Amino acid sequence: MPISPSSQRIIAIISAIPRGRLASYSQIAGWAGIPNGARRVARVLHSCSVKHGLPWHRVVKANGAIALPHDAGGSLQAGMLRSEGVEVSENMQIDLKIYGWQPEIETF
Repeated sequence: MPISPSSQRIIAIISAIPRGRLASYSQIAGWAGIPNGARRVARVLHSCSVKHGLPWHRVVKANGAIALPHDAGGSLQAGMLRSEGVEVSENMQIDLKIYGWQPEIETF
């Protein structure tokens, strides 16, 4: 099945998130030109992360929280982020003012 242009933009944006930086589902959707498309970003992550080698662990909720439950991938995500130098609190929260990523070019 071919990948839509909007999904290709989402993949490109996620691929560009640098080590130790994070972006939210809603930010990625906005940069991809999909207003209110946070769920679309989640679907692309779910279906394409392995195939495209996406750094899925660098995508969090708009409030900086890890979206996955602790025992269903959240713990793994927190560990991966910590290994990149990101501080993750006990309640699985990250300060996006410190670790948030802003691409130099906001059109992909």
